[in-house]
Amino acid sequence: MFCSEEVKPPEEARLSHEMNGSGYQSLGIDAGRGEEGEEEKEEEKEEEGGGCVLPQDTVCSSGCGTKMWTAALLTVLLSSVDSDEYCYNQPDCDPYAWGDMFPSCHPLLEEHHSPINLDQHTTRNVSLGPLHLEGFDVTQPGHWTLNNDGHSVVLQVGGGMSVSGGGLPDVYHTIQLHFHWGGPATNGSEHTVDRRRFPMEMHIVNMKSIHPNITAALDDPTGLAVLGFFIDVAYAENVHFGHISQKLSSVAYKGQTTRVKPFPLMSLLPKHNMSQYYRYSGSLTTPPCSQVVLWTLYEIPVFISWSQLAQFTSQIFSTEEDADQVTPLQNNFRHVHPTFSRTISASRDARLLAGGAGRPLGSPVSLQLLQMVLLGGFLSAL
Repeated sequence: MFCSEEVKPPEEARLSHEMNGSGYQSLGIDAGRGEEGEEEKEEEKEEEGGGCVLPQDTVCSSGCGTKMWTAALLTVLLSSVDSDEYCYNQPDCDPYAWGDMFPSCHPLLEEHHSPINLDQHTTRNVSLGPLHLEGFDVTQPGHWTLNNDGHSVVLQVGGGMSVSGGGLPDVYHTIQLHFHWGGPATNGSEHTVDRRRFPMEMHIVNMKSIHPNITAALDDPTGLAVLGFFIDVAYAENVHFGHISQKLSSVAYKGQTTRVKPFPLMSLLPKHNMSQYYRYSGSLTTPPCSQVVLWTLYEIPVFISWSQLAQFTSQIFSTEEDADQVTPLQNNFRHVHPTFSRTISASRDARLLAGGAGRPLGSPVSLQLLQMVLLGGFLSAL
């Protein structure tokens, strides 16, 4: 089901951020930030502090040895982005205050920040076909690393995968994926659809192959390509998503890492609807908020169970102290930003917001029927 909540326009966001409320709809979670507010068999050893560890929305260059070297270099290059200097739920360091600490996060007029709201104001681009996802349908060698960076859980996926085509200007090497979520009664996707927020959002981060390191990529307006997937809830367990959710207890708080046995990344994705997406130019959604991202947002969500959602909203903590006090990391998403003059392109096969004459599906009944079909297709594929 389409479990989402309404989000107020950006100009109302500060007032919204200071309000609270809760409620539920069928399957989904509704009204997370208040009625008038902005809405949202092989055992692997746990590694303490090991692996290639990166903040969410930051990446390193491809290749195992180079990647680990770049991860260490990132600590120096991005030392100004101290994870303790920004947060999500405290007024002095939440997303509205990031611009005070990180000037590039300040939402100046005409700045191309992310996330945004997707609505019917999209432009159909018939040249935007499905992307080529190299290596996504096979099991990569070696091991992957799951890490808690204090703001999300990040899966470092090693080498062997890349994305290209679909209007991207180059080949991009896949580096990591991470998640944004809400709370027990709040939705937490970063992007919204018609001002409604999904329970979660997954970002697969890719770096342009011509760049030797993150410094070069952050100087390129198209240096990164991020694939965004909304995550919705259903009654059935997503066995493929379990590769990640079952490991969350091993990365409960910042600095904890654990190994994950590689699996075909395509098993996480809506593989029968990968030609339905939206494209725009934007930024990282965490500091330093660099405006170097080509965003590809897929309109068909990934479905997980209630219990899998709860593992994120109740079992992940920013710090060990938070874990001791049972204060989970929740609502780790940045507020929606204006699109200004940016073009939001709908792919050739996108339907939800660019169907027919460019209008969204109008009636609630039509939308509910679409949701039932999508959910039925997902359940039959399990």
